[in-house]
Amino acid sequence: MNGALEISGVGLVTQQQALDAIAGNIANINTPGFKRAEVSFSDVMARQADPMNPRTDLARAPLFSSVNAHVSIALDDQGIIESTGHQLDLAIEGRGFIELLGPRGEILLWRGGRLSIQEDGTLASADGMALRAMINVPTDAREIAVGADGSVRAIRADADAPVDLGRIGLVAIGSADDVERLDGGLYRVREDARVQDLTPDQDGAGAFVHGAIERSNVDLNAEMVRLMIVQRAYSANAQIVQAADQLMAIANGLRR
Repeated sequence: MNGALEISGVGLVTQQQALDAIAGNIANINTPGFKRAEVSFSDVMARQADPMNPRTDLARAPLFSSVNAHVSIALDDQGIIESTGHQLDLAIEGRGFIELLGPRGEILLWRGGRLSIQEDGTLASADGMALRAMINVPTDAREIAVGADGSVRAIRADADAPVDLGRIGLVAIGSADDVERLDGGLYRVREDARVQDLTPDQDGAGAFVHGAIERSNVDLNAEMVRLMIVQRAYSANAQIVQAADQLMAIANGLRR
């Protein structure tokens, strides 16, 4: 009886994680550069030693089983590149990231979106986080262009030829487990993870696409199908809890 409650309880927790991931995907379907979360399940079967008698032969220890849910980010799944024609829109076609300086000076990873020019001329993300490349745009710049290799050029008001302002670099991470997702299509690298500096087109880093935005890689139809499947699984586990509770109530009544 207790086993049924434990198993269904684990099922409820794992299905809740899946529901949270799907809800996050749907909520961010219009967030530029957003990468969807994927949930995978795995069966766990193990023998558990008795803490009161640690020398017990594990081969004779009771076998228990469970289900683990693992949430990962589909970082390598490219979103659609949509041309906007806006000179401050920037996308990446490939697996690379742009490095930003966060509010406390930490390094954050960004898949691009709309750039902004701060009061001091620093090129930054739309919410004001400066690019780590620290590119300064002249106040009289009338046109800005970013090449596929990340080179930034501007045409000043009194000139016809563009001037070089610097170059935006790309970095890559080893695994999606190396980053933590933040709001607004940003990612924070975990402390023990390594970030690799890459040049455009190196090891799949990709290239910059100026005047475009990468849409999220969320497929609404697929997410709705997953949502219905997970809801059914959650409902089935809830019914197991209810059935186990009813059986326990019957057993308690027999004792009286």
